[in-house]
Amino acid sequence: MAEANKLYVVPTPVGNLEDMTFRAVRILKEVDFILAEDTRITGFLLKHFDIKNSMQSHHKFNEHQTVDWIVSRIKTGASVAIVSDAGTPGISDPGFLLARECVAQGIEVECLPGATAFVPALVNSGLPMDRFTFEGFLPQKKGRQTRLKELATESRTMVFYESPFRVLKTLEQLAACLGLERKASVSREISKLYEQTVHGSLEELIHWFTKNEPRGEFVLVVAGEKENKKNVEYLNLQEQ
Repeated sequence: MAEANKLYVVPTPVGNLEDMTFRAVRILKEVDFILAEDTRITGFLLKHFDIKNSMQSHHKFNEHQTVDWIVSRIKTGASVAIVSDAGTPGISDPGFLLARECVAQGIEVECLPGATAFVPALVNSGLPMDRFTFEGFLPQKKGRQTRLKELATESRTMVFYESPFRVLKTLEQLAACLGLERKASVSREISKLYEQTVHGSLEELIHWFTKNEPRGEFVLVVAGEKENKKNVEYLNLQEQ
């Protein structure tokens, strides 16, 4: 049974519903109520797995106002699960503020292992995975160019989330800061019917998405400076 006085962070599928774990289904059935980023989207998920439980709305527009109420409910004995529309709550989705406050208040937080988009994209990239930095979404306006310039000397593999409307622009901006020859991969629609990963230099990826309209949700994986230097040295040796 789900334990009282506890917050469960429950990942949900980013695409294929078969990625839902047995444990996640059980927890969502057993908690006193579920916090959902979008109750309509979560409602479809609950119906699919025959989960008959109440939901409360918890999203980026109201999470600052609802955190105290949720914490007080957990302190008085409730067991609560938080889910996002897809993937693991707190990873570029609501959940961080609540988890932080629960930890500060001495409330146990248990995050179930499960679906997230960036790990499959990172593995599919063929780039080094021993050390990487997850950047999530780059700032849309203020601070964007500053962050890109800072990443020019980043030695670790870099992982970004991006929307289809900005993916080409982001590739162009990365190329301007990191160089057209920098190795990268772009994955879209992870765990969905039209899942696809395209590999190449930033220049090649820019050409690809200029000719092929970006559709779906994207994960960009870009080689760090150190790895890029190794690749250039290898290619130079091959040409000799």
